[in-house]
Amino acid sequence: MLAADALLPVNPVLGVVLGVLLLAAMAVGAFARLAHDGRGHARAVAFAGLRAAVQLAAVSWLIGWVVGAVPTLLGFVALMYAVAVRTAGRRITDNGTWWWTSVPLAAGVFPVLLVLLLTGLVPLDGIALVPIAGILIGGALTATVLAGRRALEELLTRRGEVEAALALGMPDREARLEIARPAAAGALLPGLDQTRTVGLVTLPGAFVGMLLGGASPLLAGAVQLFVLVALMLVQVVAVAAVLELIARGRLHRVPLAASEGE
Repeated sequence: MLAADALLPVNPVLGVVLGVLLLAAMAVGAFARLAHDGRGHARAVAFAGLRAAVQLAAVSWLIGWVVGAVPTLLGFVALMYAVAVRTAGRRITDNGTWWWTSVPLAAGVFPVLLVLLLTGLVPLDGIALVPIAGILIGGALTATVLAGRRALEELLTRRGEVEAALALGMPDREARLEIARPAAAGALLPGLDQTRTVGLVTLPGAFVGMLLGGASPLLAGAVQLFVLVALMLVQVVAVAAVLELIARGRLHRVPLAASEGE
């Protein structure tokens, strides 16, 4: 059995390599002038790396206390959800409609978690709930952000087509769906590709983690398959929900049509 510390020992060399990798990512981003909305990604890469280090250190210290009681366990999951809502909302829009991202995240994640708890596949009083919830919330976050951004950008770019459809008598929702649906659906591609290539191109964290923990390859594979299927459901629901919110004008950046003031 391969020990975890043999795979990636925690020592000064690891710290140096992490620093070099982070600096390299910043340098490439700056050299290629990678930016979005006028903001360079080099600084964002640095901030993301440092923030991840701080947050993982804090979680590593708190995790034993968090899983010690059901209230703190559920509170930690709720915190994960709240941070995901705020992150998704800020990525999609800068106005007061950002909080609507709570709907696709909740619609995708919580029914799946509820089924897992009710069937006993994931115990409520164990550490298993935190990583499973994190995987599902993270997947929903990615799908919501990608679908929301792509749909709103497409509506802005093709605003004239939306207004033309409205002028022809098409309802607001249907006019926006015609334009936004193909763009939003593209958010599912990363998850689909990950599932299609699992075991051939990638060995996801759940699989590797269970192997390092001493589980048999068969058990690790079964758990990873379950995670991937659940994640696909979560992402499909999240994309469908955020698309519906955008089509109904609940989540937006700028008014999409004169009739939107209703």
